[in-house]
Amino acid sequence: MSVTVKPVTTKKEMKQFICFNYELYKDSPYAVPDLYSDVRDTLDPAKNAAFEFSEAQPFIALRDGKVVGRIVAIINHKANSAWNKKAVRFGWVDFIDDAEVVDALFTTVEQWGKERGMEEIQGPLGFTDFDPEGMLIEGFDRIGTIATIYNYPYYPVHMERMGYTKDADWQEYMLTAPKELPEKHARITRIVQEKFGLRIMKYTSHRKLARERGVQIFEILNEAYADLYGFSALSPKQIQQYIAMYLPLVDLRLVPLIVDKDDNLIGFGILLPSLAEAFQKAKGFMLPFGWWHLLKALKWNNTKTTEMLLVAVKPEYQGKGAVALIFADVIPTHNQLGYKYSESNPELETNSKMQAQWEYFERENHKRRRAYMKKL
Repeated sequence: MSVTVKPVTTKKEMKQFICFNYELYKDSPYAVPDLYSDVRDTLDPAKNAAFEFSEAQPFIALRDGKVVGRIVAIINHKANSAWNKKAVRFGWVDFIDDAEVVDALFTTVEQWGKERGMEEIQGPLGFTDFDPEGMLIEGFDRIGTIATIYNYPYYPVHMERMGYTKDADWQEYMLTAPKELPEKHARITRIVQEKFGLRIMKYTSHRKLARERGVQIFEILNEAYADLYGFSALSPKQIQQYIAMYLPLVDLRLVPLIVDKDDNLIGFGILLPSLAEAFQKAKGFMLPFGWWHLLKALKWNNTKTTEMLLVAVKPEYQGKGAVALIFADVIPTHNQLGYKYSESNPELETNSKMQAQWEYFERENHKRRRAYMKKL
C-alpha cells in the first residue's frame, strides 16, 4: 500500500501522533518517552506561547490505515529574523525504517515550507531551545535524558540518503563527580570571589525562587544563549510559562545562583535528579502511576545521576571563571546527596568555553547529535 501523509487536525489524530513514538520505541531500553501532556500542550497554539511568533503543523504518515511516521513543520519567524534566514524547521520526527515513508514525510514538510516562502529546511529543532533538538548520531546504546531525543541508528542513514547535510553538532558528556573539588576550580573560585565579589546563594522555597529570581534567570538565559545555533529569545509570556513549568520541579539543593556584591544575579546552574528511568516506567502518562515514579526520582534520590538542565552566565562574566563557582557548590552537594555522575546534556561542539570546564573532570563523550539542513 502507498503512504499517505495527512495534517493532524483532531484530538484523535493528535493521540495517534504522540502515541506512535511510544509504540515505535516500546522495546528499546534506551528511549525515554516524553510525557503525553507535554507534547500535546507544546503543539497547542492556545497553550504554547511560542505560537506568538511561530506557526506549525504536525503530520502523520499512514499506510493501510496504520501510523508509520510523524513529523512537525515549524516556522519560527523570530529566529528567522534574528539569523537572517528563511528556514522551515522539522521536529518531533519518527518513522519506521522505510524509504517511502521517510520521503513522504520530508517531502510534505519541504513543500509546506516552500509554500510559505522558505528557502531551506533544518532540524530536528523545536520552537525554542527548550524543545528537544538534534538527531542522535552516536551513543545509540546509552539511555537518553528527559531533555533529549532518542532515535534508532537508521534515522541519520535516511537523512544522508535524502541529501541532508550537517548544520550543527552537539556533544554530550557523562561526568564522574570527584570526591573533592579539583584544585584548579578551587583556585579559580577564590580568585573570582576576591576579584569580582561573586558568591553563591540558594533558596529553600520554590515559590520565593520563582517570585524573586524566576524572570531574572530566563533573562540571563536570553543573554547567554543569544549567539548559540538557532536560538530564539524567550518572550515575557514564554518566560512565565517556563517558570511555572520547570522551577517547581527542581531540587533547590542543586540550584546554585551566582550573585555579585549587590545581590544582582549574574549566573546560575539548574540540575535535576535523572528522571530517565522514571519516565520510562511512566510510559508517557502521569496517571495512574506515572506520578509515583517521578516523585520517587525527585524526592528520594533513587538515582546516582543528575542532569544539567541549564547552566548560564551573563556574557560579561563568561571566560572569567564564574562557572567554577557553580561547580564549587555542586560537587560537594553531589557527594552529600550520594550522586556519582552527571549528564551534561547537549552542548554545541563549537562551545569551547563550556567544554573547557570539563578538562579537570573524569568524563566520557558518550553521545553526539546533529541538526541537518537542505536547501529547498
